[in-house]
Amino acid sequence: MKPSKALLLTLVLLTALEAGAQIYPWNLKPIFDQPLETSDVWGYELRQYVMERVPKLPSAASAAQWTREAEALRERLLSEVIFHGWPKKWVTAPPHFVAEGAIPGNGYRIEKLRYEIVPGFWSTALLYEPVHLAGKAPAVLSVLGHFEKGKAMDFNQKLCINYTLRGMIALTPEWIDMGELRQPDNDHINFEGDLDLVGANAVGLFYLAMRRPLDYLWNDPHVDRRRIGITGLSGGGWQTIMLSALDPRVDTAIPVAGFESILSGLDKISGPGRTPEGIGDMEQNPTDFYTVLDYPALVAMRAPRPTLEVYNATDDCCFRAPLVKPYVFREVQPIFQLFGQKSSLEWHENIQPGTHNYMLDNRQQSYRFFTQKFHLPIANREIPVASQVKSYDALAVGIPADNLTILSLAKKFAAEIQRSPIPQDPAAHDAWSAPERTKLRGILRYEPVRI
Repeated sequence: MKPSKALLLTLVLLTALEAGAQIYPWNLKPIFDQPLETSDVWGYELRQYVMERVPKLPSAASAAQWTREAEALRERLLSEVIFHGWPKKWVTAPPHFVAEGAIPGNGYRIEKLRYEIVPGFWSTALLYEPVHLAGKAPAVLSVLGHFEKGKAMDFNQKLCINYTLRGMIALTPEWIDMGELRQPDNDHINFEGDLDLVGANAVGLFYLAMRRPLDYLWNDPHVDRRRIGITGLSGGGWQTIMLSALDPRVDTAIPVAGFESILSGLDKISGPGRTPEGIGDMEQNPTDFYTVLDYPALVAMRAPRPTLEVYNATDDCCFRAPLVKPYVFREVQPIFQLFGQKSSLEWHENIQPGTHNYMLDNRQQSYRFFTQKFHLPIANREIPVASQVKSYDALAVGIPADNLTILSLAKKFAAEIQRSPIPQDPAAHDAWSAPERTKLRGILRYEPVRI
C-alpha cells in the first residue's frame, strides 16, 4: 500500500530529530506548503459528512399529524436554540415603543418610533399609515437586511408607500448594524460569537428585534389581526421566514432571497466548478440550529398560510433560484398539499434584473400577493412614488448615546456570570468535579470518536 503524504512527512520529521538535526520554521515551510489533499477530495468528504447529518424534513400522513409535528419543532427551536440563555423576563416583556414625531405624506403619514429590543438596547422604526383609515386595515412588516441606509433604502420606502396607498399599514424597523444602528460594536461577523461565548445564543437578539414590531402591530387598534404580513430581502428574507414560521400571528409571508437549505449550500464549498460563497451570517446559521431542523422545515411550518417565495435567477450575493428551488419549494409542496392548499405556496423567479434585488418586478409581485390574500383590489402595478422618497436624515429617529451594542451586551452578560469557588478538600473536589465535567461535555457537545 502506498504511504500517504502525511505519513511520509511524519517519517521525515522523526528521522531528522533522531539524527539530532535542528528543526526551524523555515526548514519546515517547504514541507508543510505541500497540500496533503486536493480541494476536490476534501470538498467531497466534507459534503458527505455534513449531508449525513442534515435534519430531514419530517414526513406526515395528514394535516393534523404535520400540525403536531410543526408545533413540536417550533417549541424546540424557540426554547433550545433561539432563547437559550436569554432571561425569561426579557423574552416575555411587553413591547416598549416611544413615538418621536410624524412626517406628512401624500395620502399617508409616517410616524417615527423608537423601541427597546432588550433593556438598554434601543432600535428605531417607521410606521406608514393611510391618512383615511376606514375600520381595521391589514398590515405589513417590512424588514431589512444588510443595507447601509437601513429603513431609508429607496426600495423599502417605495414598498411601504405603495402598501399604504393600497389601504395597508406598513411598519419597517431598523436592522441591527445597519442604518441608525450601524456602529462598529454591532458588527455581526465580529461580535455575535461573543454572545454565544457568554451563554446567550446570538440569534435570540435578532429574533427579539423583529418580534417586537410584530407585537406593536398586534396591539395597534387599527390593525386587522387576521391580515398581518411580512416581507424582506436578504437578511430581511431570513427574518421573514424565521418570524412567520415561528409566530402564528403572521398570516402572509413573502421572503425574498433570504435563506436556503444547507444541502444547496454544500454545493458552494470550494472545489472544481464551485463558487466559494458562504451560507449566511451567524444569525442565519445559529448555534444548534441544524440539530433541530433545516430551512425547508421552516417553510413547511408556514402551511397552510399564504407564502410567496421570491428568488433571483442570477443572484450575485447569496441564493440563486435554480440551486435552492428543489429544497425550499418543491420538497415542501407536499406539506401544503396535505391541507388541500398547494396553491398557498407560490414561487417567483426574478429574471429582470435577476440579481440580488427588491426592484420593480419583485415589488409588484408583493403588491399582487398581499392585495390578493388580504382581499383588497388586486394591484399588479407599482404606483410611481420616486419623488416621495426621503433622505436618510429626514427619516432618522435617534437612539440614546449610551445605547447598548452586541459587544457591550455580551460584556454585560459576562459581568453577571457567577462562578462557585473550587473546593480545596479532596473529597469535596471529587464531588464537585463530576457534575462540572458533565456540564462541560454538554457545552462542548463532546462525543468520543472511535476508529
